[in-house]
Amino acid sequence: MSASSVPALRTEHLGKRFSSTVAVDDLDLTVPPGEVFGFLGPNGAGKSTTIRMVLGLLRPTSGAAWVFGDDAADVERAHRHLAYVPADVALWPAMTGQECLDLLAGIGPGTDLGYRAELVDRFQLDPGKRARAYSTGNRQKVALVAAFATRAPLLILDEPTSGLDPLMEREFRRCIREAADRGQSVVLSSHQLAEVEAVCTRVGILRQGRLVEVAGLEDLRRLRRSEVVVDLGHPAPELGRLAELSEVADLRWTSDLQLALALVGPPARVLRALADADVARIDVREPSLEEIFLDYYGEVTA
Repeated sequence: MSASSVPALRTEHLGKRFSSTVAVDDLDLTVPPGEVFGFLGPNGAGKSTTIRMVLGLLRPTSGAAWVFGDDAADVERAHRHLAYVPADVALWPAMTGQECLDLLAGIGPGTDLGYRAELVDRFQLDPGKRARAYSTGNRQKVALVAAFATRAPLLILDEPTSGLDPLMEREFRRCIREAADRGQSVVLSSHQLAEVEAVCTRVGILRQGRLVEVAGLEDLRRLRRSEVVVDLGHPAPELGRLAELSEVADLRWTSDLQLALALVGPPARVLRALADADVARIDVREPSLEEIFLDYYGEVTA
């Protein structure tokens, strides 16, 4: 197997049990090099537990994980390939931000110092302050600057934007795109679905420790119906026959001149039927990633 074909991250039958509680169950996952992969799930779904096993911070109950072909259990070797940002960053309180950055650069796989200086400016970080004086957001900035400036081929980011304001979240997304452009792989665990939707190429949804879906964003959207609202110039009661099509669900008339339906398949036959009517306007609303995510948990969305 050539180096370029070795997955950035691979797990096989990965599982973790705490006494009678199953935190992660039989997880099989492959993240190829250069991909930005979104890892979604509510608190308690098993995202952080999975990441800790990949990092070698937890021993799996079953299965195994590999980082660029190195067994994650061999922490020293696996960590040569990665940089990690946790959800709640702890720094050395007596050290300045700059000293923390220098220490982190010394233990990682290499740092682009020029890019790091640029990131300090972009994230509006004051590196001269002691870490004990930093807010949650500023501690997060230190870890993000250190990770994005590294040459690590894999970035593992676990809820990394907690404490950041919207302007800094925008910079974070920009950094993700820059990392992808450099060929780095990214695993982004997040509950901010707009963030995942903006930067990820594929998404995995974790539910109660099990991976229930891995797909591209467009594939995930197709798993849920699109809402279609049709405004008519003149009444067209014959459009009631749309309900007979397998692609149409929940057809309803909201007035004599407006009908709404749920489209659950290709739109071609629906569009042909509408072509014979006096259609004034068609609105099609695709589901957001949030709605798709909630559907997996049996939630009812508006």
